[in-house]
Amino acid sequence: MTGYQEVLTDPSYAGQLVAMTYPLIGNYGTNPEDVESARPQVSGFIVREAARFPSSWRSRSGLQDYLAAHRIVGIQDVDTRALTRHIRSQGAMRGGIAGGDMPVEELLRRVLAHPRMEGLDLACGVSTERPYTVGAVGEELYHVAAFDFGVKASSPRLLSERGCRVTVLPARADTAAVLEMDPDGLFLSNGPGDPAAVERTGETIREVASRGIPVFGICLGHQLIARAFGGETFKLPFGHHGANHPVMNRDRRTVEITSQNHGFAVRAGEGREVSGAQELRVTHSNLYDGTVAGIAHESLPVIAVQYHPEAAPGPHDSSYLFDDFVSMMAAACRGKGGKRSG
Repeated sequence: MTGYQEVLTDPSYAGQLVAMTYPLIGNYGTNPEDVESARPQVSGFIVREAARFPSSWRSRSGLQDYLAAHRIVGIQDVDTRALTRHIRSQGAMRGGIAGGDMPVEELLRRVLAHPRMEGLDLACGVSTERPYTVGAVGEELYHVAAFDFGVKASSPRLLSERGCRVTVLPARADTAAVLEMDPDGLFLSNGPGDPAAVERTGETIREVASRGIPVFGICLGHQLIARAFGGETFKLPFGHHGANHPVMNRDRRTVEITSQNHGFAVRAGEGREVSGAQELRVTHSNLYDGTVAGIAHESLPVIAVQYHPEAAPGPHDSSYLFDDFVSMMAAACRGKGGKRSG
């Protein structure tokens, strides 16, 4: 019922059609404060019913006007729950939205001509073209370098609120560019596409971590960290999407309700190992299907989760992970005799 504007503007949905299972979408309109990026990123939006009269003092435009202004196609009067059940039984697939006058054969031809998600590097298409900085709120305690693979605005904001100056880097930034900044920590963001197509980041992850600089990754960043240390990733039949996925924190023996949006996952090994990466251990597990939801390195300051601890409007069960990352940077600085950078 809430969060549709954050979904629309989440770069992780780039190149995808999004179907909402809640039957009424658009009830509180849209506004410039709740966006996760500068514009909608989805290729199309599918709902059961679009609210005709939004009701909120914060609303600046209705959902339909918002989509039209950004030239995003939307369709309603679709049984989105039946569509969801179909996808869950048949697997994620390519699709299209077209007018009723288009011949079915032509629509099918266009759909089948669209590339599959496997092997696609979509991160560069949504990444920033040049670095930018988000200043710390209050006293600056740490400087974080953040790879933008499709970063949501919430991530730099949450780090900023914890006293971090965040320098957001393009997805194509190399190891030298990161090390030149002498950061206190490295953050790897969420993003769309196949992690196997973004292998170039592996060298940077290993080099930064080997120097004792804490590394924290979410979503695509989680998958890239796993692959950097020898782990394997694979495409899920229909992915994990939505704001109600239960995850077990295997270290703390607690359950978190999480927001998830990903079509690929890290392959589990025996016990709490990650397949192909004995130095990584599984810290979190998805309670729906048992897939890997979080990892940590056994000897280096590296943590990562498959879901979204920065989820807006929520849930907020996992926001402690940003505190853990800050604590890792504090420990690294103490180990070096004080603050690493100004």
